[in-house]
Amino acid sequence: MFSFIDENGCRVDLRFDAGPYEITPKHVLVLVQYDGKWLCTINKKRGVEFPGGKVESGETLIQAAIREVYEETAVHITDIKWFAYYVVHDKVPFGKVVFTGKVQSIDEFIEEHETLGMTWLTTEELWNHPNLSFYMKDEGMKKMLQEVKNHERQW
Repeated sequence: MFSFIDENGCRVDLRFDAGPYEITPKHVLVLVQYDGKWLCTINKKRGVEFPGGKVESGETLIQAAIREVYEETAVHITDIKWFAYYVVHDKVPFGKVVFTGKVQSIDEFIEEHETLGMTWLTTEELWNHPNLSFYMKDEGMKKMLQEVKNHERQW
């Protein structure tokens, strides 16, 4: 387990094993790489971040991942794989599952989507982006991107 304190002062426990879950996850985060660049969404309030969000009633974690990526970026994904799990120990702790996915197709982004659009960033561009969401700057994100590289070698 990898633990750190996020920018909001909350302890976060990040794991790369398949469980069991400490808290039932009700949020998803999705890491998608295409042509050497990361798919990011531009959140209206938080800035640039990986797509993700809350699981809706009756929806599986994978269904939520697929839906959230499309709603936020107009990108259809496939080959969704479980990657990590973390718990944010806030006043009301919550769990989030991290998936990886592959681009199936990309639709034209229209303003009906939930964000200002999407952007594709290299890892270097990601770390140096002036408008990153708070969670994209923490030690957990750096650890996840490091682990993605390790997993890519195994895939």
